Amino acid sequence: ILVSEGTRDVPVGGVICITVEKPEFIDAFSSYTLDSAAASAPSVPTTSLSPPAAAATAVPSPPAQAPGSSYPSHLKILLPALSPTMTMGTVQRWEKKVGEKLCEGDLLAEIETDKATIGFEVQEEGYLAKILVAEGTRDVPLGTPLCIIVEKESDIATFADYKETGEVVDIKPQAAPPTPASVFPPSSHPATPAAPLVSTPAAAKGRVFVSPLAKKLAAEKGINLGQVKGSGPDGRIIKKDIDSFIPPKVVTAAPTIGVAPAVAPSPTVTAVPTGVFTDIPISNIRRVIAQRLMQSKQTIPHYYLSVDVNVGEILQLRKELNEVVKTDNIKLSVNDFIIKASALACLKVPEANASWLDTVIRQNHVVDVNVAVSTPAGLITPIVFNAHIKGLSAISRDVVSLAAKAREGKLKPHEFQGGTFTVSNLGMYGIKNFSAIINPPQACILAIGGSENRLIPADTEKESDVARRSEEH
Repeated sequence: ILVSEGTRDVPVGGVICITVEKPEFIDAFSSYTLDSAAASAPSVPTTSLSPPAAAATAVPSPPAQAPGSSYPSHLKILLPALSPTMTMGTVQRWEKKVGEKLCEGDLLAEIETDKATIGFEVQEEGYLAKILVAEGTRDVPLGTPLCIIVEKESDIATFADYKETGEVVDIKPQAAPPTPASVFPPSSHPATPAAPLVSTPAAAKGRVFVSPLAKKLAAEKGINLGQVKGSGPDGRIIKKDIDSFIPPKVVTAAPTIGVAPAVAPSPTVTAVPTGVFTDIPISNIRRVIAQRLMQSKQTIPHYYLSVDVNVGEILQLRKELNEVVKTDNIKLSVNDFIIKASALACLKVPEANASWLDTVIRQNHVVDVNVAVSTPAGLITPIVFNAHIKGLSAISRDVVSLAAKAREGKLKPHEFQGGTFTVSNLGMYGIKNFSAIINPPQACILAIGGSENRLIPADTEKESDVARRSEEH
């Protein structure tokens, strides 16, 4: 059984189970997965799947995927669904080169999903014989062959000229993130500087090693990665290098822009704002954020309730507790108190801690609070699990750790997928109030504005008398 009970939205034509003619064949499919099912032709499953009794010959199915029978035994690695909502992915970086030996668990590539950039690990041993989807290729559909793995090193050369006969041929031209990069030069001068901008560093220094987050930041800021010195392992460029990068002061070259275009690349980067506009490529994460927000506003009947809360005692308690936990290198924030209070309130009002699942309304018995975090790649909501039973220190540690991972693009799928209630706090930016958008399938989201000092009328004459005396002193 490849699709478990309760799985929703299974596409038509999807493989859901495997049947065999003889009972003795059943054990051969004990470790068979949906990914390997997708690798075989749907029209002839029994032809390519009957040999798995011999493990070595179970993996490859060249007759079903490539014309001719001249290719030795091999395995095509397909793009899997790395998140429940993923329909396409972007190959950010290959961690292995053609010819390298692969062991189970090795990091093969970095794939940008609709949620985050995730490391794709090898599940089989062998040698990388052919890369079918180049680095930077965007919008690769699920099930697309990414590369070919062979068992014997001697078989690598056989696949040197191999070309995929399916839709992958049409995908490669889509690998045009460089084209948005070429939008920058036209804003000031002809498009010719775009070529030196990318190719010159590659020719001089070879391959540029850069983390996915640093690559995105560089694209957003218009920074030429060839000019950045990496401080990570093996000279890899990381987020810190982009944040601290100062463009070289080559002002002397600026007057020659109109005369010698060859000198233009460096000044062109800093001169981007002089153009009429700049087209910024949309990452998969931002695209999904846009789709989800539109879906939420169009399909969920939002209504808004607001209330003012006196946080004077909370601020005093926070001050006292921070003195206690100072030795543990913990600093409690107002948001930590809000998360804890929200979790306890959700237990008292289970209708707010519910999820709309089309056919049922699920009231959750635990409170997993999503905390909205702004990152260079877009908004993401990592989860503080079991916030209703955690102490303030534990919540504070979780929030700090999750926010750091979110900004570095290192969140694992289980750390941001799910949750039962969401808190979005903009008070630290001086925002008084705002209308947050519900995070489906949740039923509620709490929007927090900033605190301010107010003069509050006393409830009794005695309190008023005390208040006046305190003002006099």
